[in-house]
Amino acid sequence: MAGRNGRTVRDLRRANRAAVLQRLYFDGPLSRFELGPVTGLSSGSVSNVVADLVADGLVEEAGSVDSDGGRPRTLLRVAPGSGHMIGVDVGETRVRVELFDLTLTELARAERPLTPQRYEVEVIVDHIRHGIAEVLDAAGLAPERLLGVGIGVPGIVERTPDRGAVVHGQTIGWDAVPLEALLRTGSPLPDTVPYVIDNGAKTLGQAEMWFGAGRGARNAVVVLFGSGVGASLVTPEADQGRAVEWGHLTVRVRGRRCRCGALGCLEAYAGAESLLARWREEGGRIPAGTDEETALTAMLAAAYPAGDGEPDPVALAVLEETAEYLGAGLSDLINLFQPERILIGGWAGLALGSRFLPAVRRHALSYALRHPAGKVTVDLGRLGPDAVTVGAAILPLADFFARGGRRPDPAPESPLPAWRTALQERAPR
Repeated sequence: MAGRNGRTVRDLRRANRAAVLQRLYFDGPLSRFELGPVTGLSSGSVSNVVADLVADGLVEEAGSVDSDGGRPRTLLRVAPGSGHMIGVDVGETRVRVELFDLTLTELARAERPLTPQRYEVEVIVDHIRHGIAEVLDAAGLAPERLLGVGIGVPGIVERTPDRGAVVHGQTIGWDAVPLEALLRTGSPLPDTVPYVIDNGAKTLGQAEMWFGAGRGARNAVVVLFGSGVGASLVTPEADQGRAVEWGHLTVRVRGRRCRCGALGCLEAYAGAESLLARWREEGGRIPAGTDEETALTAMLAAAYPAGDGEPDPVALAVLEETAEYLGAGLSDLINLFQPERILIGGWAGLALGSRFLPAVRRHALSYALRHPAGKVTVDLGRLGPDAVTVGAAILPLADFFARGGRRPDPAPESPLPAWRTALQERAPR
């Protein structure tokens, strides 16, 4: 039965369960007495919701605390083993798959390296499927116990009614790839376990806002600095983040060609791939056969040698120029969105770290308008190289909370005539 505002009793119960679960998750352990003020529920409603959640195995006791003159109050917390999620990072150098419990403690991981510049769809799908099977086997977890699989990918993600999440990844050669439906075809998971796919910069931003350097900020930009660059914008209107194709902002007319095909993109100057290419063009010696991460480490060692060594002037000059381009790009984000915080993450951003950050910060603030520049801080993210997988795992977790701790309905079957035929033709015999 619906009330005057259109909400049914079921809607109200779901909202109450969600409120209690989220407060225990972020602020727990808490007593029933403390849950009332932070959720806005009456003591009777709190007792009913807690009893329901305990019966479902989602909430458990976690000790007790003394009260003012009365009996000790029992503390409650979210039960870590009551749910599990998988986070997947389809990155520039590897596909990383991690299994987490409900409190996002890592239980198992699997990694598959990627050949540079190779993003064949069937290879990525195969890596994800095998990675999921590997982490479930390592933890001895039945697939049906998963709340979902979250996946962070490069590119724009569009949700369609017939094919689910479709990825437009121009820089990696993906043109409307129906990744969700491809994964569902021949999936090792039951239909009750959803795949939730989003942009990798957004999943990084989600992780930093929930658990990292973004906690407490209402307006923030989280930058993913890897082979290329991307960003996620978090505002009160988009509190779960919104991916922006910041790497393809034009910073130089008729400039270097970006891997997207356009000229003068920020990514053509500020991504690790372009940074290393510019060093090589200027005579930098990159060891043959090394991946980007190893090559960037070598470049940093050349520019900032240990002890009394002389820095490589070419490597240092390229890094300083990159810092200026990155700072100029950040100034556009400052002027456009006026964030409280800008956080830099991604494997390249973390590798460059504190040595690189002061120059980036200085250029960002010098190019930006004084008023918004005076209100923003520019820092590194805190969650390290696993932030994208953590953020990807948050995608099904956030949906689980929104449902009040109820599992989702089975995923609908998606038609894939052309893509399924293409993959079957390429499958080994």
